[in-house]
Amino acid sequence: MIAYYVILGVFTLIGMGVSSRLKSKFEHYSKFGTRSGLSGAEIAMTMLRHYNIHDVKVVEGQGYLSDHYNPQTKTVALSPAVFHGRSISAAAVASHECGHAVQHATAYSMLTLRSNLVPVVQFSSQIQQFLFMAAIFGIGAGIGGSLLMIVLTVTFGVTALFSLITLPVEFDASKRALVWLDQSGVAVNQEYDGAKDALWWAAMTYVAQALGALVMFLYFLLSFLGREE
Repeated sequence: MIAYYVILGVFTLIGMGVSSRLKSKFEHYSKFGTRSGLSGAEIAMTMLRHYNIHDVKVVEGQGYLSDHYNPQTKTVALSPAVFHGRSISAAAVASHECGHAVQHATAYSMLTLRSNLVPVVQFSSQIQQFLFMAAIFGIGAGIGGSLLMIVLTVTFGVTALFSLITLPVEFDASKRALVWLDQSGVAVNQEYDGAKDALWWAAMTYVAQALGALVMFLYFLLSFLGREE
């Protein structure tokens, strides 16, 4: 299991590094406003109206960089800094989350697939830690041990699949956001470049998560195959 901890440690550090870079970019572009002068909340509502989406609410959430779109409640929740902010960062994040709302409204296939996988991923996450502890302490030898490894491999496989499916969803939302920011004139020239830079680093957090999940799945898969030889 030493290899497991090495992999976990490496990707934890990578994730922390990317997250730190994202926060740095967000704080940097928070210092620069857009010529539109709109707040993140106003930008979100304007973008939704542009796409004739009238059943999605824009609300103020809590926390820092906690912005998200909930397809079940049809709610775009923006963190206080984004909801009230009138900066490049606020424009980028608000339009990105509305990009998810546009995906939902147009039945974007990858978003639909990811949403359908959520219950499975939640179940896998709940049992994964218990299964892993059982494997560490050697609970279940012989056939039971093999079954345990199979289940562990499957749960990590589900996590990896979900992370990989998340990538096109996030990149597509950013693409929609940037197209709208440019065409609407909300963020142009250097403002547009700043929004693009911020969203790129946001996407890199998902890339790091996906790579970590994939490597972890391959580790358990190869460990299981090694047991069978």
